[in-house]
Amino acid sequence: MNKLITLLTIVISTLSIPAFGQQKTGKINGNVIDGDTKTIEAASITLLRAKDSSLVKLSASDKTGKFSFENIAEGKYFVAISAVAHQKAYSETVELSAAHREVTLKTIRLIPQAKTLGTVTVTSKRPLIEQRAGMTVLNVEASPTNAGLNALELLEKSPGVTVDNDGNISLKGKQGVLVLLDGKPTYMSAADLAAFLRNMQSSNLDQIEIMTNPPAKYDAAGNSGIINIKTKKGNIKGMNGTANAGYTQGYYPRFNGGTNLNYRNNKLNLFGGVNGGTYEGYNQLNIGRKFYESDHSTLAGTGDQFTHRLSKGNYESFKAGMDYYFSKKDVAGFVVNGNFGNHSEVPTSTSNVRDAVGNIDYKLLSLANNSSLYKNVSANANYKHTFDSTGREISADADYAYFNNRSNNNLNTQSFNANDIKNGQDVNLLGDIPSKISIYSAKIDYVHPFKGGFKLESGLKTSFVHTDNQVEYLRNSGSRWSLDDRSNHFIYDENINAAYAIVSGKIKKWDLTAGLRLENTVSKGHQVKNDSIFTRNYTNLFPNAGIGYSANDKNQVNLSYSRRVSRPNYQDLNPFVYFLDSLTYSQGNPYLQPQFTHNFELSHTYNKFLTTTLNYTRTNDIITELLKQDTEKKTTYQTRENFSSMEQMGVAVMANMPIKKWLNTNIYTNVFNNHYKGIYQSDPVNIQFTSFTGNITNSFTLGKGWNAEISGWYRSKGVEGLLVINNMGAVNSAITKQAFKKKGTFKLGIRDMFFTQKFSGYAKYSDVDVTIAGRRDSRQVNVSFTYRFGKTNIPSARRKTGGANDEQSRVQSGGGN
Repeated sequence: MNKLITLLTIVISTLSIPAFGQQKTGKINGNVIDGDTKTIEAASITLLRAKDSSLVKLSASDKTGKFSFENIAEGKYFVAISAVAHQKAYSETVELSAAHREVTLKTIRLIPQAKTLGTVTVTSKRPLIEQRAGMTVLNVEASPTNAGLNALELLEKSPGVTVDNDGNISLKGKQGVLVLLDGKPTYMSAADLAAFLRNMQSSNLDQIEIMTNPPAKYDAAGNSGIINIKTKKGNIKGMNGTANAGYTQGYYPRFNGGTNLNYRNNKLNLFGGVNGGTYEGYNQLNIGRKFYESDHSTLAGTGDQFTHRLSKGNYESFKAGMDYYFSKKDVAGFVVNGNFGNHSEVPTSTSNVRDAVGNIDYKLLSLANNSSLYKNVSANANYKHTFDSTGREISADADYAYFNNRSNNNLNTQSFNANDIKNGQDVNLLGDIPSKISIYSAKIDYVHPFKGGFKLESGLKTSFVHTDNQVEYLRNSGSRWSLDDRSNHFIYDENINAAYAIVSGKIKKWDLTAGLRLENTVSKGHQVKNDSIFTRNYTNLFPNAGIGYSANDKNQVNLSYSRRVSRPNYQDLNPFVYFLDSLTYSQGNPYLQPQFTHNFELSHTYNKFLTTTLNYTRTNDIITELLKQDTEKKTTYQTRENFSSMEQMGVAVMANMPIKKWLNTNIYTNVFNNHYKGIYQSDPVNIQFTSFTGNITNSFTLGKGWNAEISGWYRSKGVEGLLVINNMGAVNSAITKQAFKKKGTFKLGIRDMFFTQKFSGYAKYSDVDVTIAGRRDSRQVNVSFTYRFGKTNIPSARRKTGGANDEQSRVQSGGGN
């Protein structure tokens, strides 16, 4: 609490920073809605001179239907408004003068134009995929068949995003994505994040933003970029919300359900929700190993292993928050999130250990019973002050997050000879692994517009992280229990201080952005068992720049560059050992260093539907997942180390086009080359592959409330880290029906129709020679129902981005499925 008070003091004292001088500019504001009083986003707004109807400026309405024109000279003007499937409309004529520097137009109503083609009705709606400046946006509600999907399934449909068999997320063929929820972290490791996203329903989501070169105001974390999942929060007066329930049947069943509520009056906005569910599934894993002598070429033996893992659990989450508008210029709020659950798994492994000619030396049967209980709670308090109508504002955030996870492992190993006769006593291992993490963070951001359309953004941030992790193993080989020497206790503290500045503006057809972020990191790790301590103190600059050129209405070109960092996850720094079975385990590495990445992108957009992007990425000291083998013990373990470098070159093409009035198709393709180069145990490693990824979504509007979708994705053979992954893909389909005056949606969907989403690959470098093949419960049938009550025309309201994004995303917590 003392740290939080200190952070708040820093924020409050920083509010006294002198502001820049203001510039007097003329401004015209307006709002556009359709005939049913629904707001219209992205309507084309044209500012015209009254005397000759000549063009002055172009703009578009925002998510709430609002628009504005700034820095307008004195004179008389009117605006023309157009939107898809609406009749064009015009405003009244207004005048800017010395006495009236700011004018607000009367609300403009557009009349919808519904067109009927047989049984197909075409009306205005947001596109499924939008290409905006610096980001790609997936509009969740643009496709009715998104009803009943979870967040991970939505990411599979997102351009450039790939999700592997375990739910790990990559962006344009690169790992290291920073996933945010409403600008805040998702509190999970890769596996637990996948489980969390599988349990997050689309009815609670508004948009998914994908940024491969985020601006400097974001934390510099995220090797390949940022994915920001935005939830719904209304600003319509009164009560509204959604309720959903779903049932999924694969080999095992799953259930989910939840509700979200929003209430607003003139000054107060209350929002919250609860969600929960159960899951059960299986995972099968085959591992083949070859062990070599010290020359790395003479075969010393082999091993083959099969693991069948059953997992199940339940989860609950809640969200509660409030915004209070003290005046038109001042608003404060808070939000509290909680995630709770328990997870259990029962892996059964059989292993054959063979000599160089293939004869069985011995067999192992491993029976495990693992469980985990996790509790994550986070809170954010925020304040924003708007100085004037030009957009000059200052905002402050204070965040606190607490994670309490406890895992218990029970591993029994039995040994047999080649004739299945038992060798000796069973070996039993009991593990108790508690973990506690606390994060404190505060930040302040300032925005100042200048005359001529330029704008300055700047800010400060500080964060403190404390982790306390223990592992205690008891071992019994038949006589008595004793403390295993792999027990450990690791304490880690970290403080990051950052400052940034961004200047952006428009000069005729050019859009310019330049930003710089400074981050200082101070960390200390302590292994209590052997009283080993390490400290680090480093400062880095992270530049970000972008140039955009609009040649005409049909051709836009953008060039961008950014430098980014990926710090090790807190759990990856723990030198603990986690067992899958007696021959396979993972181990942390306290000596991991951060990796640094340079990203370059050149993109061209044609006619707002076809976007082509060239990219180049170089990462130094890349944090890479490695497999290591012990020939004498015939064991394999997974760890992470700083490998030398990774380079990627690629080209991506995205097209979103209506084929017919009843059919819309979105296509994304990406061809890229990943090249890993470095030294492993004195042996040079050089691995590269040129790969292809693609996804396609076909949306059908069938009329009378019926919609359908057929989608699929494919990934060719490629390399991630030092693991070569074979090709894989899946085809999905769904059909939906609206009911209860369009307030309810029924959906029936099938995932991985042809059961092709199976994983296989290999790692071959130095003395490592491992093949892996896995399959999970991926073919599933889903039935869901979503009901919207209250006022359903809910544009998004104020959505806060807290200050603890990077820190919380590096946390690994319990749970999974």
